Amino acid sequence: MVTREQIDSFFASPAFGVVGASTDRNKYGNKVLRCYLQNGKRAIPVHPSETIVEGVATVPNVSALPDEVKSISVITPPRITEQIVIEAISKGITSIWMQPGAESAAAINSCQAAGINVIADGSCLLVVLGYRDH
Repeated sequence: MVTREQIDSFFASPAFGVVGASTDRNKYGNKVLRCYLQNGKRAIPVHPSETIVEGVATVPNVSALPDEVKSISVITPPRITEQIVIEAISKGITSIWMQPGAESAAAINSCQAAGINVIADGSCLLVVLGYRDH
């Protein structure tokens, strides 16, 4: 079970990457980005081909995130999440929140082996931050 300390550590980052950001407002990759923005947090969408999501300039991959990003939300299929974790480890990301459905045992194990604060127990960032769909 995720602890309050893990959540606080995740939110200590000055900025956040949203891996799996989407231009489709019905997808969770879009809602997570909007949730950060609604809460006044700096969030950078990560998308391999889109250049702007919700008015925010994207980066193509985790490696291209600014160095101030220490925490990332991952909203991708589990096999993609596993690749994202490898990239995040080499980038120096310290916290990864795998949204429900994005997690895999391999991805979680990789995070734990690298000393990354991982939230992957089904906790949803939208619930924790109080997302409003408007």
